[in-house]
Amino acid sequence: MFFRQHPAANATLSYFFGCAGLQKAVAVDVVAGDEDWFIEEAEKAGVQIAHVIDTHVHADHYSGGPELARRTGSAYCLHESNQGRVDFEFLPLRDGQRLEAGNVVVDVVHTPGHTPDSICLVVRDLRRGDEPWFVITGDTLFVGAVGRPDLAGREHEMAAQLYDTLQSKLLTLPAELEIYPGHQAGSACGAGLSGKPASTIGFEKRFNPMLSMSRSDFVAALTADIPPQPADMALIVAANLRGTVSAATAA
Repeated sequence: MFFRQHPAANATLSYFFGCAGLQKAVAVDVVAGDEDWFIEEAEKAGVQIAHVIDTHVHADHYSGGPELARRTGSAYCLHESNQGRVDFEFLPLRDGQRLEAGNVVVDVVHTPGHTPDSICLVVRDLRRGDEPWFVITGDTLFVGAVGRPDLAGREHEMAAQLYDTLQSKLLTLPAELEIYPGHQAGSACGAGLSGKPASTIGFEKRFNPMLSMSRSDFVAALTADIPPQPADMALIVAANLRGTVSAATAA
C-alpha cells in the first residue's frame, strides 16, 4: 500500500492511498484547486484513481471531488442519504459497504453527528492481513476533539447522535488502529483540535477529553463551545451540492 496525507486549505487534511501492485487508488476529501496534485501523484505511483470519496458534503471548503472524478473517469462517492439532495449523479455509499482498490479495501461506516451524511473509512491492506490498518475519520473524530454538531441546525440532537456514533462505532475499533482526521488545528469544524495530524483509537480514548464524558455531559460541553460558522458557509454548501466549483470561486 502507498499512503499520502495532503495538508490543504482551511486546515483540511486530504488523503490519497491505494495498491501500487494492482494500480488502483482512492482519493478522499479533495479540496478544490488540488485536483492536479492528485493526478500527478497517481501518475508518479502508476495507478488509476478508482474512487473519489467525500466523507460528507463540506461546509468549510469547496470540494474538488466531483471535478477530480470527472477528469479521471473515477466514481465520485457520497453517503446514500445525499440522494435527491445533490444536483448530480454519484455512487451512493451505505453503512457496511466495501470498496476495493486492488489489495486495499475500504469499509464504509455511517457516522452521523457532525452532519447526517458523515462517514468514516476503515482501511485494510489484504497483503498484510485482514485486520484494519487505519481509519479516516472525516469530521467525526479529530485528534484531541470531535466534530461540531450545529451545521445541520439541530445542535443538541446532533450532539447526542455524535456521542452514540463515537461510542458504538469508532471507540469499539482496535485500540492500536491509527486515525487520520479531516482537519487539524485551525479548522472551523471543531473546537480544540490538535496540530498533530494523526493519532490512534487508544490514545484518543485515554486523552481526548470529549470521549470520557457521559452522554448528557458530552452534549452539554459540545453545544456550549461551538465556534463561529465557517465564512461563506451557505455559498460553499450550495456549490458542493451542485458539484461545480469555478476556479475563481475556489480561489
